[in-house]
Amino acid sequence: MTRALALLSIGLPLALAASSGAVAQSRHNSDAPIDVASNSIELQDRANRALLTGNVRITQAEMTLTAARVTVNYTGQITEGSPQVSRLDAAGGVTVTRPQQSATSQYAVYDLNRRIITMIGRVTLRQGGNTVTGGRLSINLDTGRATIDGSGVGGGTAAPGQPGMQSSGGRVTGRFSVPKRSGTPQQ
Repeated sequence: MTRALALLSIGLPLALAASSGAVAQSRHNSDAPIDVASNSIELQDRANRALLTGNVRITQAEMTLTAARVTVNYTGQITEGSPQVSRLDAAGGVTVTRPQQSATSQYAVYDLNRRIITMIGRVTLRQGGNTVTGGRLSINLDTGRATIDGSGVGGGTAAPGQPGMQSSGGRVTGRFSVPKRSGTPQQ
């Protein structure tokens, strides 16, 4: 991990919270029920998955994920009459919103067992007036820590040499709001 990335991953949540006046994100309840809605749902029981397409909206506690298409992977274990969701794979205009924070990308994976969301491809993270862009964003829902790096810039991850794609080497950029100072002389 480069020094810049390490500083960004440590300082970003603090900088976003401090400059926007927001309090630190509370821990996400990954055990809350998952509500889904879409234009179409195809159940693939033998593969332990469901394919949701068209205006997909998934809500869990105070977090919402929207996308064009989501594959819901679940275990064969039945608890309280329902299979246990283990992973969500989203594609097409993915947006994840939490209180006071939103992120967009081309693709996302929500690993419910690890409680980590990974977003890839033209990632933008917004909180208040602050914006950070990069290629890949990882959000740890237990700690609230968000790490963004430049890999995947240019459309996603791919093997080296594939046209139009990069596997690494991209840059992270950002714009942070600065609080207005009262009593500062104008020039």
